[in-house]
Amino acid sequence: MNSRTAYDPHFDPLVSSSIGHDAAYAPTYWVATAGEPPPHDGPVTGDMDADVVIIGSGFTGLSTALFLAREHGIRATVLEANQLAWGCTSRNGGQGQNASGRLYRSQWIARWGLQTALKMHEEIQCGFDTFKQLVAQIDCDAQPGGHLQIAHRRKKLAFLQNEVNVLRQQFGYDAHLLSKEDVHRDWCGDQEAVGAMHEPEGISVHPLKLAFGMLRQARAHGARVHPASPVTGWETHNGVHHLHTPGGIVRARAVAIATGAYATPGLSPLLKNRIFPVLSNSIVTRPLTAGELAACSIRTHQPMTDTRTLRFYYRLLPDNRVQIGSRSAITGADAGRDAHYRLLTEGLARKFPALAGIQIDYSWWGWVDVSHDLMPRVVQPDPSQHIYYATGYGGNGVSFSAHAGRRMAERIAGVRDSTITLPIYDSPLPFPRQGEWAAPFRRIGQRMLYRWYWLRDEII
Repeated sequence: MNSRTAYDPHFDPLVSSSIGHDAAYAPTYWVATAGEPPPHDGPVTGDMDADVVIIGSGFTGLSTALFLAREHGIRATVLEANQLAWGCTSRNGGQGQNASGRLYRSQWIARWGLQTALKMHEEIQCGFDTFKQLVAQIDCDAQPGGHLQIAHRRKKLAFLQNEVNVLRQQFGYDAHLLSKEDVHRDWCGDQEAVGAMHEPEGISVHPLKLAFGMLRQARAHGARVHPASPVTGWETHNGVHHLHTPGGIVRARAVAIATGAYATPGLSPLLKNRIFPVLSNSIVTRPLTAGELAACSIRTHQPMTDTRTLRFYYRLLPDNRVQIGSRSAITGADAGRDAHYRLLTEGLARKFPALAGIQIDYSWWGWVDVSHDLMPRVVQPDPSQHIYYATGYGGNGVSFSAHAGRRMAERIAGVRDSTITLPIYDSPLPFPRQGEWAAPFRRIGQRMLYRWYWLRDEII
């Protein structure tokens, strides 16, 4: 009997007591166009043993399972509360960038010094290569070519020029500053653009098709993937983790957490208050006509973001629809308000006036895993426990999550190399800077920050 529950648009990981059980997908463009999900191993139906259990079947969980099996001969068991890739993996913008976390390269230098920043750059580039290799193996509507960061105000050009200088001079990375005329002539007619930074690495993908391809590969190498199997309890006895699901207890010597922002607060004390889930709303238009494409002068399928703190991210899809998203809502209960929808439609109309009032075929939102220092972690937080997590991508996980899964697989398999000393690998996620006591008040601060960001981005 099909026990699937309805999609809950108001789910909120900070207040919801349950992640769900075989819940329907969010109504995203990706779900509507990915085709039938590939075969899986069905829900857990009895007690079982596993070498490694991975919680979460998104990009991170599937890549961890794939690399454990393919590179280390370890056949993991993936537990997913709902449907395959149900969380952020089926709700993001599909923009793969040569980045992870929220910090720019210049901020890496300021935080860690040049030598560590250079090693970080090499690792993130290695991560993008991992992503490219997977994309090349899977039919996921890949659109390579680079990434455009568009200055939405003139004062942002100096900022982008500095980043171009840092990327070229310190990292040997072939970024370029483009004028307003360059952007409009060669890339797109974004009417807010006063210039842009173009970097050579960037690939847009259909994220759910990519996840389905990763699932096929992981299972072909021996991994088992069980949807509709939420972890409802977790006990550890003599070093063995007992993960309770509605269908039975799964016992494992090692557990990898790959839930992103979609973990309920009680999943593990090792993650308590260490991730701040942030909502990102997204819309997709109907297909543009030839006349609308010409009026918008969109000549690229590359991922684009603007320089707002609460940035718009947008691109032209393969079927000539436009997808655009941004941060807006604060809570799950607030996510469906018309104001957040209008933020996107009005933003789209400012950038491309020919699209004012265009029919919107898809609208959804999803939770982004933001760490309190704006950088991800792939760690074993307590050396005495065989528990690992990879999370905190801050909206830049489409590409780096594949490599995070590869690195987490290495940690589980006992591989230790020089990368383990990098900041994203050698320390757990931090608590809020104000201390753990401040966690219940974070959303009050978030509302105030969002207002300040708007003033700074649009007025000051």
